[in-house]
Amino acid sequence: KLATMKMLLLLTALLSAALLASAAPPTCYSRVLSLSKEITESFKELQTSKTVDSCVETLPRLYLDIHNYCVLAKLRDFVAYPGCDRVAEVNELKEKARSLYTILISYCRRDLVFVTDDCNALEIPISPPIEHS
Repeated sequence: KLATMKMLLLLTALLSAALLASAAPPTCYSRVLSLSKEITESFKELQTSKTVDSCVETLPRLYLDIHNYCVLAKLRDFVAYPGCDRVAEVNELKEKARSLYTILISYCRRDLVFVTDDCNALEIPISPPIEHS
């Protein structure tokens, strides 16, 4: 009985901890990081989609690194780009980019630390490391 009781208490404690961890509100940093990844992935999908308008090829590259100060200029340029206004996916992406820019300069302004200002690094994304098996 005692072992079963200990096991139940341990299980209850673990479940409570898991629920509390998942219920924690996102930090400014985690929100910005997830939104930048979402935008970068959406842009990649947009460029590889065969059903999208040919104007997508003319869009500025959109690889985002929120640790790079140049990301602010990159977002401004992308949102202000005049082409592809007739493509719904591009307008959605511009809206997400505008939101990220607003979060970066307003809500998270004091919470973020930019570790570089290498604008060229945002033109050529770093490939993820290749895993050897």
